Amino acid sequence: MKGRAPVRRTMKYLQDGALHLKSEIQVMTLNYNIGPGQQVHRGALDFVFWHLPQLLYKNPHTQFVTFKNLTPTPVFQFFFSNGKKLVIDVDSHSKDEIHSFIRSTLCKTEMEVRRRTNKDEKNPALFGLSDSKKCICQIPGQVPCSGAVILPPQIRGRHRYTKES
Repeated sequence: MKGRAPVRRTMKYLQDGALHLKSEIQVMTLNYNIGPGQQVHRGALDFVFWHLPQLLYKNPHTQFVTFKNLTPTPVFQFFFSNGKKLVIDVDSHSKDEIHSFIRSTLCKTEMEVRRRTNKDEKNPALFGLSDSKKCICQIPGQVPCSGAVILPPQIRGRHRYTKES
């Protein structure tokens, strides 16, 4: 654990992130300046330092682009799948204010996140009496049940070592 704030690179920290962006958001750009005398950019810089790793981890299908030292004021832009664009001015805001604003306006609700995780917990590869598939033969690409279909001799096992003519 080396570097500035190494806790940002732990799995527990990444999984504890609360910013699950809506699926309509395709790109998020973060424009801010770094260096001395940039106090109005401090909140944006701290937000990027503390919350961008969590955003990247929780939203793998969203593209994040950071632009440093290109704009006079710190601005976050969100590009939606329908072609619309939302610009947020984060001038002189703290990282917590930015976090709460993004969470309240652009993130999924707790119920949507819970519903999504419940849907992800069901593993489609499992089969048995308590799962959706009762037998492995119901999973596409598997060998059919030997009780329903007679298997060819080369699959049955007892003909494995016979010489084919």
